[in-house]
Amino acid sequence: MEQKIHQGRNVKRFREMLGIKQEALAYDLGEDWNQKKISMLEQKDVIEDSLLKQISNSLRIPVEAFQNFDEEQAINIISNKFDNGSIGYQKNDTCTFNPIDKIVQLYDDKIALYERMLKEKDEMMARLEKLINK
Repeated sequence: MEQKIHQGRNVKRFREMLGIKQEALAYDLGEDWNQKKISMLEQKDVIEDSLLKQISNSLRIPVEAFQNFDEEQAINIISNKFDNGSIGYQKNDTCTFNPIDKIVQLYDDKIALYERMLKEKDEMMARLEKLINK
């Protein structure tokens, strides 16, 4: 059994993904459009090709996206890409450095900074004592 693609629902999904309100889409489509008409449009299973082209131009999304996007297929593709069917972000980058070595290096840098600060403080104290004793 072939599942029908709901073009109106696809328009709504893409519009929401782009953060565009129904009123804004209505404004882009022309004077004949308002929020209520957009709401009714998003409930339609099939949208006329000419209107779909207008919406495509307005949202800058190809017409084919509205005609072919199937949420169930997308979910199946996503779930098959991850282990155990879990949905999440996985990146297969390997770490090019040893984190422990980095921590040790930062610790050594901190110690060197403290030693420089102590040396400068001692030099400053010596100068101040010299000025006081004159």
